Amino acid sequence: MMHHILVVDDEEPIADILRFQLEKAGYRVSVAQDGEEAVRFLENPAHGVELVLLDLMLPKKDGFEVCKEVRQFSSVPIIMLTARDAELDKVLGLELGADDYVTKPFSARELLARVKANLRRQIVLHDDGDLGRKEQLQYGGLIIDPKTMQVFRDGIEIVLTHREFELLLYMARHPGVVYSREQLLQDVWGYDYLGDERTVDVTIRRLREKLEEDPSNPVYILTRRGAGYLFRRS
Repeated sequence: MMHHILVVDDEEPIADILRFQLEKAGYRVSVAQDGEEAVRFLENPAHGVELVLLDLMLPKKDGFEVCKEVRQFSSVPIIMLTARDAELDKVLGLELGADDYVTKPFSARELLARVKANLRRQIVLHDDGDLGRKEQLQYGGLIIDPKTMQVFRDGIEIVLTHREFELLLYMARHPGVVYSREQLLQDVWGYDYLGDERTVDVTIRRLREKLEEDPSNPVYILTRRGAGYLFRRS
């Protein structure tokens, strides 16, 4: 079956180019031309969207608002597209739950590489590889279930994005191991990520805000100053 991608861009020539490139690569493509239309489309699970290419500059609701709303009900991978290259925009997009970020202008090769990588990481979670092993992990009150991609703390489900879940699962499978930002980008993001290492810091911070009772004094994900991050052993 072809993967279904939603392109969200109000500039028709750009949306047409993206559709052409993606369909040529074998994907099924739908297009939304404003933020409200994108949210409505994604709210319907029957559409089966597996990845979103989301422009930031949109009418009715901008890309930040769309990302924030979608993350209330879906963990579908989101790649943000923008002509702006400001560091603040990148960080804000990641803070709101985007999985990746591509700055215009970008080549078709770069875009397709990002799309393939994000879809591949999603598939790996359901395979039998290291990230996809099916047994539950439990650390105190924290339960991580790779089979259902669910996380519970003290019996309450914690909703994570695909990227947050991948990072948590990877570190939890290797407790006590200190990983540098570069290692995590390579092993979890899974390709030559063109962004900077702050991507890891932002994702770790989001995880702590969701997992920890006191994010400033984490119990699960610890920092080794000058070295990186680790998941605490039981």
